[in-house]
Amino acid sequence: MGRILEAFCQSLRIVLGILVASLAIPVSMQVIARYTGVIPVYLWTEELATFIFVWVVMIGSMVAVWEGTHFDVRVIPDAQRPLLVFLQQGLVLLLIGVFALLFAWYGIEYAQFGALQKSVMLQANKIYTFISVPLAGAVWAIFAFYRLAEAFGTYRAARKANS
Repeated sequence: MGRILEAFCQSLRIVLGILVASLAIPVSMQVIARYTGVIPVYLWTEELATFIFVWVVMIGSMVAVWEGTHFDVRVIPDAQRPLLVFLQQGLVLLLIGVFALLFAWYGIEYAQFGALQKSVMLQANKIYTFISVPLAGAVWAIFAFYRLAEAFGTYRAARKANS
């Protein structure tokens, strides 16, 4: 399962790189149009940049949850004993998982609301942007609960080693 999730995360990294690179196009067009006048001001570039940016943020947060670099602030020193290490990691991962499930569940209604709207310039259905919220929540939950299971396995192995 870990290899499948790592492969999925690697594909997210690739998509993230493509999106960040593609974000440069509409943003560059906006800058060139506003400050040089070489090309006309295209309003669709702002909508496209916003759409891409939302997806960059959501996919980036998915990757960060997998790598353990997001939603985790250390306010107490790292524990040394296996049980305390598991409790520290487990609490954070459990909270991430619970909030991720809330994002996924309530994000469905949010995406349905987006399905009723169209962007002004591109005339694209806004569900393509709004769907990022429940999708990110589902992926965060999968990643967080997998990492929680890993942390529990590490705790059990350390407990066996000490016995």
